[in-house]
Amino acid sequence: MNPPTDAATAPTHLIVEADGGSRGNPGVAGYGALVRDPDSGELLAIDAAPLGIASNNVAEYSGLIAGLTMARDLNPNAMVRARLDSKLVVEQMTGRWKIKNADMKRLAMEAHAVLPAHQVSYEWIPREKNKDADLLSNEAMDAGAAGTAWVEADSALSVASSPNTPDTTASAPAAPPRRLGRLHHVEIWVPDLARARDTLGWLLTELGYEISGEWSEGTSYQGAGEYIVLEHGSDVTEAAHERRRPGMNHLAFYAGPREAVDALTEDAVQRGFTLMFPDRHPYAGGRRHYAAYLESPDGFEVELVAD
Repeated sequence: MNPPTDAATAPTHLIVEADGGSRGNPGVAGYGALVRDPDSGELLAIDAAPLGIASNNVAEYSGLIAGLTMARDLNPNAMVRARLDSKLVVEQMTGRWKIKNADMKRLAMEAHAVLPAHQVSYEWIPREKNKDADLLSNEAMDAGAAGTAWVEADSALSVASSPNTPDTTASAPAAPPRRLGRLHHVEIWVPDLARARDTLGWLLTELGYEISGEWSEGTSYQGAGEYIVLEHGSDVTEAAHERRRPGMNHLAFYAGPREAVDALTEDAVQRGFTLMFPDRHPYAGGRRHYAAYLESPDGFEVELVAD
């Protein structure tokens, strides 16, 4: 991969091309991905990696995630057009096809979490128009078959120098960037999925989350970066949720101005939520903290905080 670009000078529109393959399906697998300037066609970043033994679909999704991640690193505010020759991935990511396989669901949610949904569009392209990403994925599979890592310097593709790509050839190795805390996703196991969709799911969509995946045992809701999953699978026990036990106590969300908090609270109560601490509402969290504390019918606590 290439060094991050200054977002102030990076293109505001980016093209991601991604591919993955598996020799045996499942077999020796790898992915390849690149980011291109849509105006000049210039390569801005490339990446590839062997995946060990994996299926073709896992490799295709892995390539997409790598491509979107590179685009985000170049410019987190860019509008991104993702091009793949996997019709399955394109149709599933756009929501036109349902995802039934559990591994595919998790990879799709990971891809959705890289960038806000409104910044990414998807396009199927024939394989002959995806030659560069295909070349990278084959380099990755060759490396995997040889038991080595893919090395960018040895790739047949290279990123052209540009004003947006810092020249690091003569400089000392850069210190790794400081890691900043960023939530990836939260998975909530619920006793009754239909009821959770009607209450917690409804509240999430009112707060601006979008349904990004739906299957028989769960639903995922995509936010600006993170996503939240409501799930009821075979591993969920019959015990009721108790927020006062050790573990996560509640989720808190920004809900807009005070009048928006009030309106949403009123609607939530009509949906079956219980207003907590009514004698201290809306300052149960302190006199400078305007918020509503709500409990869902299944005992999950949600805090709506005024901006």
